[in-house]
Amino acid sequence: MHKFISFLATIFLVSVLFSGCSEMKNEPTDTPTSGEVNIVVDESFQQLFDTQIYTFQSLYSNAKVHAKYLPENEAIQRLLTDSCKVAVLCRNITSIERKQFEHANIFPISTKIAEDAVAFVINNENTDTVMTVEKMKSILLGNDSIWKQINNQSQLGKIAIVFDNNGSANTSYIGDSLLHGKAFSKNSFAVKSNPEVIDYVSKNKNAFGVLSVNWISDRDDSLTMNFLKKIKILAIAKNESSKAFKPYQAYIKTKDYPFTRAVYMINRQTRAGLGMGFVSFVAGDKGQLMILKSGLVPAIAPVRLVQINTN
Repeated sequence: MHKFISFLATIFLVSVLFSGCSEMKNEPTDTPTSGEVNIVVDESFQQLFDTQIYTFQSLYSNAKVHAKYLPENEAIQRLLTDSCKVAVLCRNITSIERKQFEHANIFPISTKIAEDAVAFVINNENTDTVMTVEKMKSILLGNDSIWKQINNQSQLGKIAIVFDNNGSANTSYIGDSLLHGKAFSKNSFAVKSNPEVIDYVSKNKNAFGVLSVNWISDRDDSLTMNFLKKIKILAIAKNESSKAFKPYQAYIKTKDYPFTRAVYMINRQTRAGLGMGFVSFVAGDKGQLMILKSGLVPAIAPVRLVQINTN
């Protein structure tokens, strides 16, 4: 009898040990500076986040950030289905999306990291480089469908409006903020990326491109400088009586450029894991300096505005 009880005790201890090991395997193994995490980044910020991730992993050799660069609608879907822990978006999550998270007992944290802008570009042979917000709206709605309606001296033909992707943040922003849900012009279509927008505009005289300013804002980047040689950036005035501005960093900061938006990192990993660590890095001093260098406006670091007297 004594041997049988000892045998049962041994089985119990072994089962407890295996149970403990099983529970340990289910425990998260990442910390704010180590482990692995999947994130999804709006493709508008691929250049910036390639740099952010490279620097973060250089500082923390035990950390691995796996990033996918996708259109906004896909990024949101992956965040909701837990295919990633962090998403980088040109907007905050909506109240409807937040309720979906809360229904699953998840309470995501939104961190503003930057101010961005939507830029409009034209072919190098196009001379119409200044427009008003109202004129932009008329083009995007299709009310002005040929360049001669913009400038009666123009020799160009039908305006071809090109977006980066049907589900992109740029398409959503223009549709919501400028057109207020009205249908885009029949002359509009989408390619697959911001670089493809630039390529199409550079090869087509009638083109009118819509893209994220981050692809053309870093003047120290050789790829950006190559893009800028291919196209012209439109200057936009809020109305007929106001001055026109290009989407340069200072004018994004002051909101003189009309088409600006906030950039957020949405973290559904509310514990102290690698997702939270990476968000803290991007929102911290080093990450914000990289945002400043990229030509965007950092959320916390100041942008120096200098007025030059030319008289």
